[in-house]
Amino acid sequence: MSSGKIVQLRVQRSSAAAPPITASGASKGATGATTSLATAALETFSRDIQALHTIVATWGEHEQTTVRALERALDALHKEAFTRLIRALKVNPAAALALRDAAADEVVYAVLRHHEILRASLQERVEAALASVRPQLASHGGNVELNAIEPPDAVSVRLLGACDGCSAAGLTMKAGVEKAIMEQCPEIRQVRVVTGQLTTQGSGVRFTSPFARGEDTGWVAAAALEDIPEGGVLALELSDHSLLLSRRGVEVSCFENACAHLGMPLDGGEVCSGVITCPHHGFRFSLESGECLTVAEVQLQTHAARVYGERVEVRFS
Repeated sequence: MSSGKIVQLRVQRSSAAAPPITASGASKGATGATTSLATAALETFSRDIQALHTIVATWGEHEQTTVRALERALDALHKEAFTRLIRALKVNPAAALALRDAAADEVVYAVLRHHEILRASLQERVEAALASVRPQLASHGGNVELNAIEPPDAVSVRLLGACDGCSAAGLTMKAGVEKAIMEQCPEIRQVRVVTGQLTTQGSGVRFTSPFARGEDTGWVAAAALEDIPEGGVLALELSDHSLLLSRRGVEVSCFENACAHLGMPLDGGEVCSGVITCPHHGFRFSLESGECLTVAEVQLQTHAARVYGERVEVRFS
């Protein structure tokens, strides 16, 4: 710390001995009341951390640099520990289910998000996309809100204010809203509008994947729809990209043909129930979203794909 500066942290302590921790993870006080450790508010932790950051901000540059280095080292250690723990537990289906339930806890979720072990939830990403277009909508007296997430690949939104029912502004706003959502959420293939006149008709497009609607430039013909095996994959080289196309009916997904583990090609891997297994090291990926089912923190690189007539077109992300 800087010379002559004393920083004192005061932590309240009960005069009585700390209550014992029970096997269920709760502490019992003198009154017998049980307080679950898991219910500690995330806001409390965040407030405490922010208070410490405020104190550190008053220190000298050398001390601040040291603290940041310590934070990075601790974060790296914790991320590696969590990653190994999750990888080991996911092998057991029951444990994997328990992990998913545990991640619903706000504190657990926040920590795993901080370490980039979990991606932002679909709802968070949709909300972020809507927030990005609200200034434009507001300039026309309108707004938009998320109505519902409709598994497996659709969301519905509600147009508000001047946007609701305005056919002139509607098409522009639909293009902006859809484009923003699909850019942030590659797994979303359809955005429905609950109210307003924002509908698309007569385009000739039978299926459009992420980032497609609202923009009709940059598409490259890739293959005939019939060339992609139903429920299977087609590998091809296009515009300096090695691609992997997957088909479910008239729905097509497009990924870089490179395993997110070490970049090895995925074609030749076993495909079963919408999942492809890397033939080199056994990593498993969803052919619908590109999500890695083996290691939580990685996924395939996705590209937009659409079926136009009987041909498949792609646009590189």
